[in-house]
Amino acid sequence: MLQLSGQDASFVYLETPHTPMHIGSVGIYDPSTAPGGFVRFKDILKFIESRLGSARSFRQRLVRVPFDLDHPYWIEDPEFDIEFHVRHIALPKPGDWRQLCIQVARLHSRPMDLAKPLWEFTIVEGLDNVEGLPPGCFALVSKVHHAAIDGMSGVEMSAAVHDLDASMRPREVKDSWSPESMPNVAELLMRSYFNSLRQPMRVAETIGRSLPGMAKLTMSVSKGEISIANTKLAPKTRFNGKVAAHRVFDAAPFPLKDIRAIKDAVPGATVNDVILAIVGGGLRGYLEAKGELPAESLTAMAPISVRAEGEKAALGNLVSAMVVGLGTHIDDPLERLAHVHAEAANSKAMTGAVGARTLTDYSQLIPSGLAGLAARLYTRVGAANAHAPVFNCVVTNVPGSRVPLYFCGAKMVAMYGLGPVFDSMGLINTIYSYTDTIAISFTCDRVMMPDPDGYAASLREAFEALKVAAANPVPPAVPVAAKPKAAVKKVPAAKPKAVAEPAAKAKTPAAPRKRAAKAKEPA
Repeated sequence: MLQLSGQDASFVYLETPHTPMHIGSVGIYDPSTAPGGFVRFKDILKFIESRLGSARSFRQRLVRVPFDLDHPYWIEDPEFDIEFHVRHIALPKPGDWRQLCIQVARLHSRPMDLAKPLWEFTIVEGLDNVEGLPPGCFALVSKVHHAAIDGMSGVEMSAAVHDLDASMRPREVKDSWSPESMPNVAELLMRSYFNSLRQPMRVAETIGRSLPGMAKLTMSVSKGEISIANTKLAPKTRFNGKVAAHRVFDAAPFPLKDIRAIKDAVPGATVNDVILAIVGGGLRGYLEAKGELPAESLTAMAPISVRAEGEKAALGNLVSAMVVGLGTHIDDPLERLAHVHAEAANSKAMTGAVGARTLTDYSQLIPSGLAGLAARLYTRVGAANAHAPVFNCVVTNVPGSRVPLYFCGAKMVAMYGLGPVFDSMGLINTIYSYTDTIAISFTCDRVMMPDPDGYAASLREAFEALKVAAANPVPPAVPVAAKPKAAVKKVPAAKPKAVAEPAAKAKTPAAPRKRAAKAKEPA
């Protein structure tokens, strides 16, 4: 038995029928590279079963403590059945991109069975009319509960079912898995009791670790190295209320070389800054078209992985976060990118001063029962509609493979990501890079965004505007006063000639002034 951390357990407590807390992906594969040129579903089942030993998440299920008196535990599921977790459907003709997006959104909307290992794979066949893809492709739509996995450890789980070639060679991994018996109530309550005795010590340790960071942050702010001028609540938008039960999904892929060329237009900018600027431009265009663009800049929460090198395959979440302004109040694309770069640099410095890992440690102090009750009450009363949001959306980056991957011999030709939405945050943008492409895919509440293709089009327009601006930068106008004085040639004034003038003419300018002065005197 392995107990969930406070951060992992929080995703269990936040789960409601309208807010399932799983993440996912959509991989699209060309079966022509597989042995025989095709892939059968029974081959996929056999292939996945042979890789179960490569990731712990596949066969572990949750056991909750009675009344949520303590965080849940993972145990090896004694009733594991692979056919429950791997499903098979097909799109009707013509099998286009819009049909796939609708089906992915439906699958992602459904909560998972928390009494089973928290993952599902759905094979979707019939992708015969998707632009840019060969006919006959199939998709692998995955769902994994956020309590079991984050973006970084998800890459490790993905590696379990992917190869670097189409040969499908068996892996030399010894599968020593064995099921565990379900713990009884008395055992769980006893563990909860001893954990509660250690809680005051954990609180003291966490506070002690955070004090140096807080002192460092205060010093950095006083020196002007970090600004807290923009640390305020985000403006209210259509994405920041109570969410319903249904979702939408779409994506916009971009060439990675173009993203890198855009970042070079602003000194110090990164690929992540460009992606944030594209999201900012997409939100600006989408909300402006609806007459709902706030005057203040929208903000995004960007998760930060705090995994050490040896923790990449570990179960669960090790993430902190920073909040970045998206520059939606700025029309000029390059100015928006420069604004996002400055905001991201300041937020990184602020998080680094306190310590991202320290911020994560505070999640371990969440009272388990109280957290679940608060989440359910927050949803039930619709509190998200009554206050300004802390941030407007999420932008999360999942690093993908730079080389082609193969699933059951079929070559992956595209990869997109999905994420959870919840009350007060109804839009998540998942960034997934694969080979020479980087894609912005998004999941949103269907009531908040009934036209996902409109937002996808706005993202593409924002990218094109940045690409054109980076290729044709406009030099800043130089004010006239700033021109160097040496550029103006001085001509020496001519020496006046001594010419005698009549006395009457010499006195002419003074006479009117004297008369005017006398006229102003009171009588």
